[in-house]
Amino acid sequence: MDARVYTGVSKAMVLCHGFFIFIEEEIVKNIFQISGTAALTVLFMSLMACGSTPPPGAAKKPVLLVVSFGTSFNDSREKTIGAIEKALAAAYPGYEQRRAFTSQIIIDKLAREEGLKIDNVEQAIKRLVKDGVKEVLVQPTHVMNGEEYDSVIEEFKPFEKRFTRIRYGEPLLITDADYDEVIDALIAETRQYADDHTAVVFMGHGTHHEANAAYAKLDRMIKARGIARYYIGTVEASPSLDDVVAALRGTGGITKVVLSPLMIVAGDHANNDMAGDEEDSWKSILTAQGYQAVPVLKGLGEYPAIQRIFVRHAGEALK
Repeated sequence: MDARVYTGVSKAMVLCHGFFIFIEEEIVKNIFQISGTAALTVLFMSLMACGSTPPPGAAKKPVLLVVSFGTSFNDSREKTIGAIEKALAAAYPGYEQRRAFTSQIIIDKLAREEGLKIDNVEQAIKRLVKDGVKEVLVQPTHVMNGEEYDSVIEEFKPFEKRFTRIRYGEPLLITDADYDEVIDALIAETRQYADDHTAVVFMGHGTHHEANAAYAKLDRMIKARGIARYYIGTVEASPSLDDVVAALRGTGGITKVVLSPLMIVAGDHANNDMAGDEEDSWKSILTAQGYQAVPVLKGLGEYPAIQRIFVRHAGEALK
């Protein structure tokens, strides 16, 4: 706060954010019907508020905008997206952090059922412009650079000239080093289930975007390490659950299958498509195949190692 009052015989002179403001004491006295001394007190107290509202053109703190698909599962949201946001906030304290979701369906559901207001990307961008923010770091929490990631970049393009500096962090899986770190995290988080008769199956979302190749690459890199009984499948693309079942049969000796989401959150897909009781869920299908299916509802965002990758990607974007 930068406000100082200098008084003379007939005027109060206030220095506020480097600007001198002259106000007649008689005006204040007439408005409040008080003495000159009291008028100056009122004047001083009211103008002290200038410290909380910088004048137009004042420098704004840079913003770290964390963009996620989102989830309406509250517990998982805070354990995953919330945990990633906290890790980023701790790593980059010089940035004001803001949140945006890419799923309008989830945004609308949270507003309707929880009274929770979350910006979509366009709203977040317009808010940045309105607030006069000039430096922005955009860090998505997507698994790969598929349609969701591409749409975030596209939505920013028309506004890029409104910022003096804008940087985009990478999603989770980009470089071979990213894949290696993710594999390390997956193995560490599921080591407790490892034995000769147990397989671990990770369920990814899947996409028709070319980025879907990330799932096959992850599966190949796991096998290239000689790690047995780990499999990758997707809900909406390939490799499919049928591919996973065929691989399980080909391995032999497996009686138990641990199911875990290869998604940032353990949301609708994890709770219903993977672990649900409906006959078309992965748990039900594998049970019908004679396996003991054990779902683990823990999103990737809960893994500290995954959080660190996003922190690193944000830092790399700033270089």
